[in-house]
Amino acid sequence: MSYTSVFQPGLFNGHTVIVTGGGSGIGRCTAHELAALGAHVIITGRKQEKLDQVTEEIQTDGGQVSSLAFDIRDEPAVEQAVAELANKHGQIHGLVNNAGGQFPAPLEMISAKGFDAVVRSNLLGGFLMAREVYKHSMQKHGGAIVNITADNLNGMPAMGHSGAARAGMENLTKTCAWEWGYFGVRVNAVAPGWVASSGFDTYDPHFQSLIKGVKDHVPLKRLAFEAEISAAICFLLSPGASFINGHTLRIDGGSSQGSAPAIWPLPKGAAVNTHAFNGFHRAKLPEMLKDDEAK
Repeated sequence: MSYTSVFQPGLFNGHTVIVTGGGSGIGRCTAHELAALGAHVIITGRKQEKLDQVTEEIQTDGGQVSSLAFDIRDEPAVEQAVAELANKHGQIHGLVNNAGGQFPAPLEMISAKGFDAVVRSNLLGGFLMAREVYKHSMQKHGGAIVNITADNLNGMPAMGHSGAARAGMENLTKTCAWEWGYFGVRVNAVAPGWVASSGFDTYDPHFQSLIKGVKDHVPLKRLAFEAEISAAICFLLSPGASFINGHTLRIDGGSSQGSAPAIWPLPKGAAVNTHAFNGFHRAKLPEMLKDDEAK
C-alpha cells in the first residue's frame, strides 16, 4: 500500500526536504508523506541503522530518499552535514526540524545536566539546523521551515525542561520569520498535543499508565495519529501556505483550551502553605460558593 495523503500527487515534485529525527515517530511519518508527494527526502538522526530502516521503507514504496547520521546538538557536525547536503543535492526547499527528546521528571529532580541535554535537543539543535540551511541555500533561493514544538501553552508538568525549550523554539520561529522573510523564507511551527507515537514506548511503565488516561482530557476524546501531524507539516511547506509566516499551529484536539493536563493530577482538598488576599472592603462571596466556604 502507498501513503494516503490528503494532498494532490506530485505536490512536492522536484523539491528536496530535510527531515531531522526521520528514523521514527512523527519524523518517519512525515518523511513517508513527503516522499509519496514527490519530494526527495533527506532523513537525519543519530543512529544510521534507524535511518536505514526508514530508507528501505520509502524506497520500497517508490519514493526518493537519502540519509545522513549526525548529532544536531554538535555545531561543527551540523555545519559539515548541511554543507555536504547542499553541495550534493543543490537547493534545499524545505526543512522539518523534528528531532528532539525528553524524559519525564518533576522539576526538583531535574539536574543541570539533564535540563541542558533536553534544551540542546529541542532548541539548540533546531536553531543550528535552521541557521545552516538558511546560510547554505534558503538565503539565496527561499524556502520553508517547519519547527516541531509541543503543547506547552499552559506549561508542561513533569516535563519542565522540554516545555522551556519548546517555548523557546516557538519564539525563535517568530524571529526567524521576521528576519528571513525578506529572502522568501517562511518559518512556522506545529505544536502537537498527545500523539500515538513510538516515543511513548521510551517512557517508564508508571508514566505510560498515566498517558492512557490523557484522552479523557482532550475535547475530541482521543489521541492524534502521526499522519494528522504530518498533514499539517506538509501544508505549511506547501504553496497553499505561501502567506503564513511566524505562526504556531496547535494540533491538540482542543486540549490546550483547558487546564493543565491530567498527566500531573493535583492532590484533592485545599492546598497547603497558601494565603489568600482580598483587600476589597466591600467584597461579597457569591451565594453559590458560600456552602463550600463553610466546609
